[in-house]
Amino acid sequence: MPQDEVSTLTDTRKAIYAVGCDGRYEIVPSSGWEAEAEATLQAVDELARRAVEAYDRVAAGAAAPLYFHMFDRRMDIDLLSQASGIGRWRLKRHLKAEVFAKLPPKTVARYAEALGLKVDELKRLPAVRPDRA
Repeated sequence: MPQDEVSTLTDTRKAIYAVGCDGRYEIVPSSGWEAEAEATLQAVDELARRAVEAYDRVAAGAAAPLYFHMFDRRMDIDLLSQASGIGRWRLKRHLKAEVFAKLPPKTVARYAEALGLKVDELKRLPAVRPDRA
């Protein structure tokens, strides 16, 4: 089992299935695998880059604040759709500034809860642009 002590797991371990001596699958602890950690860090960097781009789009009025917060919370359309219970097609429409501005409070609250934000936080950009480009 990989035991690379990767930085993405810090002081934790995770369970991995492995084939034991008897040929049966068993759960064994692992401190991580370097290749997996690299892939995770690349994915996080990509979402951070997209959050910076989203911030600029929202600041220019081309997208709703929801668009920025989705990437800032390391989500994409599919994940936010699942977390909020709002269909992908509707969510894509809600990413437009003019559509988002007209959403009922109940819908905005569902997005805020899924993103772990207060409603007023969801409706605006942070004062400082992220610098994770």
